Amino acid sequence: MKLKKKAKRAIILILIVVAIIAGLVIYKKSNNKDTIKEAKVVNEIKKYGYQLKDNKPKKYQDMFSELKEILTAKKVDEEAYVKKITEMFIYDFYSLNDKAAKTDVGGIDFVNSEIAENFLQNAENTYYKYVESNIYNNRKQSLPTVSEVKIESVEQEEYAYGEKTDEEAYHVTASWSYTDDNFSDYQKNAELIFVHDGIKLVLVELQ
Repeated sequence: MKLKKKAKRAIILILIVVAIIAGLVIYKKSNNKDTIKEAKVVNEIKKYGYQLKDNKPKKYQDMFSELKEILTAKKVDEEAYVKKITEMFIYDFYSLNDKAAKTDVGGIDFVNSEIAENFLQNAENTYYKYVESNIYNNRKQSLPTVSEVKIESVEQEEYAYGEKTDEEAYHVTASWSYTDDNFSDYQKNAELIFVHDGIKLVLVELQ
């Protein structure tokens, strides 16, 4: 009888300990969720629908300020516009170190809304596929950051997409480098095509 009572007490004690540990784990997780900071809009170009959030690196924030200067001028220099958004897209899309997860795809602000969903899916299944979550700022994974972007050429040519045709679409070629030589075998050049969507230029093709 005494052995049975001791066994019962031991089981009860183990259950209490397990319950305490589980409670601590749940409490820690709930506290971590509370510390996740939601990104806030700190700057915008209302006429074009561009927004800048406070989770973007300073380099990107500086580019946004330069873009705003271009687009708020009395006369918009469209070539300067397409060069700047090419630079911003490449920096934001190909830099992975500042991304919170594989679903946090950069450069989407410049992609044609008609293909945005497909673009996101492709990115998540390819370039962003192995990006580990950093929601709680504890990621140990080494990821690339774009250093410098060089616009190699800008040409205007006719481009047909879907049932539409833009007779003055922009074909841009660009190259870039990374801050760490460990990523020197990553993609370092691309061809981009931007078409007119009202006053905006939107990306419709990336090669």
